Amino acid sequence: MSLLVVGLSHRSAPVSVLERAALAPEARGKLLQDALTAEPAAEAVVLATCNRLELYADVDKFHAGVAELSTQLALHSGVGLEELTPYLYVHYEDRAVHHLFSVACGLDSMVVGEGQILGQIKDALALGQELHTAGRLLNDLFQQALRVGKRAHSETGIDRAGQSLVTFGLGRLAAGEGFAEVTEWAAGKRALVVGAGSMSSLAAATLARAGVREIAVANRTRERAERLALALSGERTSPDGGGRDAVTGEGAGAGDGPVARAVAMEDIPSELARAEVVVSCTGATGLVLTAGDLRSALDARVAAEATGTATDATATATATAAAGLRLLDLAMPRDVDPAAHRVPGVRLVDIETLAEAAADAPMAADVDRVRGIVSEEVAAFGAAQRAAHITPTVVALRTMAADVVAGELARLNGRLPDLDDKQRAEITQTVRRVVDKLLHAPTVRVKQLAGEPGGAGYADALRELFDLDPDAVAAVSRADGGGPGRGRT
Repeated sequence: MSLLVVGLSHRSAPVSVLERAALAPEARGKLLQDALTAEPAAEAVVLATCNRLELYADVDKFHAGVAELSTQLALHSGVGLEELTPYLYVHYEDRAVHHLFSVACGLDSMVVGEGQILGQIKDALALGQELHTAGRLLNDLFQQALRVGKRAHSETGIDRAGQSLVTFGLGRLAAGEGFAEVTEWAAGKRALVVGAGSMSSLAAATLARAGVREIAVANRTRERAERLALALSGERTSPDGGGRDAVTGEGAGAGDGPVARAVAMEDIPSELARAEVVVSCTGATGLVLTAGDLRSALDARVAAEATGTATDATATATATAAAGLRLLDLAMPRDVDPAAHRVPGVRLVDIETLAEAAADAPMAADVDRVRGIVSEEVAAFGAAQRAAHITPTVVALRTMAADVVAGELARLNGRLPDLDDKQRAEITQTVRRVVDKLLHAPTVRVKQLAGEPGGAGYADALRELFDLDPDAVAAVSRADGGGPGRGRT
């Protein structure tokens, strides 16, 4: 069996294609199960983020594997195979390992060096373990990828090279208004965060640290929004619960951080009329915020704030611009209508904007060091896997030798029944010692050779030379946990 990855990302496909190919969480499990049902995959794990969709598998045929994984990605993403194929990349064996390790270190991220991908890799592995589609190879691969990613962040300054999409996106919004720091730009603003997943939670925490005075959290599951709001504000109560004032921040715990409130999704229009910064990242398949929603929100704000002189069209446009709304859309597919940028007073930064900006971002010197770490770890992983591949064959060989010794000793007992226990033990020990000495050097050496490139052939040579039963070798592999669903953590 061999490692294969087929996928697409922001590096290979335009955002319009990534958006259409995005998989909802519930669809990922079906993709994994269908990938295993159709040969030639024996294991599978799917890595789906806002800017990549990759299917990893242990396959027994390369070309058939590429065809099948590509077909499954097309079927489950809803993008036709002919349209999807030009944007797909394929990595095999060591190149597949190198790719995942690079992804784990943030080298393949839209914002180089970002660390959120580690959590997404961990989630991908957890789903494979839960559904029993991740066996020994993919468990080993993904767990090692997590370790490599952590090593890169702890041993180098890759964190200085990049940042999360959240901080990068907020930085773009701030820079668009002439601010060098997000903290200067965000201080005192009202914010609305739509969604309560990992990305939205990070956005809310980032805004809180940046000094916004109020954060409203909207989510389809109200309980998750309330948990996030509570985490942002501690035990302090929200304004509707008798705590701080939402505008001044005065009252219980004033000055300790922003007021955080959970709101219903149907309250978004009224919250838009109050908010100055909006971050949205949900799993919705359609638009959450339309251009009409934003226009209505700004019109409502202008109507509430307009003076008696703001009656003509010019004055209204001026007031609308002053009451600006800044949006960061981190969802894939997008939450915010791309036409929003045509609404006066609205500035939108989305995944497509970030991809263009990130392409021009400077690379840090530490990136080269991380690439070196990736190369080292790929070589070590390959050697370990090749050595592990031959272990079942060596075990089967020694088991066969032990069975031969046992059979010959039994035959000797039948031919020489008068041997006493001491003589019988001495003969038994001598025969076993001879067999062990004959097998020791070749089995140790074959394990060493197996760790080198091309070493997999030594297992085949052992099986051929000693006429080992393939079923016996397979039985050792199964006993060692080689089947899907090994579920190690």
